[in-house]
Amino acid sequence: MSAVLIIGASSAIGRSLAQYYLQHERVVICLSRSAPDFSHDRLIVITAPDLTGCDDWASYNNFFEDVIDQLKQQQVNTIFNCIGWLHQEHLKPEKSLAQSSVALLHRTFLVNVEIPIFYLRGLWSYITRTENIKYLQFSAKVGSINDNQLGGWYSYRSSKAALNQWVRTASIELKRSNKSAAVVTLHPGTTDSSLSKPFQRNLAAGQLQEPSQTAQRIAVVALHVTPEHSGLLMNWDGSVLPF
Repeated sequence: MSAVLIIGASSAIGRSLAQYYLQHERVVICLSRSAPDFSHDRLIVITAPDLTGCDDWASYNNFFEDVIDQLKQQQVNTIFNCIGWLHQEHLKPEKSLAQSSVALLHRTFLVNVEIPIFYLRGLWSYITRTENIKYLQFSAKVGSINDNQLGGWYSYRSSKAALNQWVRTASIELKRSNKSAAVVTLHPGTTDSSLSKPFQRNLAAGQLQEPSQTAQRIAVVALHVTPEHSGLLMNWDGSVLPF
C-alpha cells in the first residue's frame, strides 16, 4: 500500500493525520523540525531544516535528494503540507492597518508562503514524475479575496492569498508534465490547536473541531481529489472555495 508524507507533522493536525493513516495501515513519513511524541513501526521520521535566515535554497539540494529517495522507496502518493503560522507572543493578526508591522509581515510570509514554496519546489521532481500523486497544501478560507467581508488580519489573509496563487500557477505547469497529478490548497477548518486558541471564544457552535476530526475529514478530501481539482482551493468538506 502506498505511503503518506506529512510536512509539518508536529502540528496538531499533522500529528492527528499521522495517527489516522497509521491506524489505516499506511506507512507515514513525518517531516518536521520536532520529532513526533509517539512511535510506530510504520512511522518514518525526517528532521526538517531550520529555514530562518535562509537565502539560498540550492544549499538544500542534498536534503531533498535524500527525502525523495525515501518517497520512492515507500511509494508515497499523498503529500500534506501542514505548515502555517498566525501569531506568537508579541505578533498578532492586525485588527487595523495601523497595527501592521515589518516584523509581522516578514514572519507571516516566511512561514505561510516562503517555506511552503521551499517544499513544493524541492519535491517538484517527484511530483512531476509520480503517477496519481496528490499534494495538499494547507491554506485558509480567509485567504479568499471574494469571501473577505470582515476585513482585518491583513498579513495572514494576504499570505494565504499569495499561497493560493502560487499553487494555482504550479498546477498549470504540472499539467504539462503529469496530467495524473493534483496540487491543491486546502482549508482544513477551524481546529482546536495553538494556532486557533486565542480566537475560539466567539465561534459558532459546532465550528471548532478536534484535531482527530479534522484529520479524518481532510483524509476523505484527499481520497477524492482528482486531477480536475488541481489548482483549486478546497474546503474541509470537499467543496471548492472561491479565490
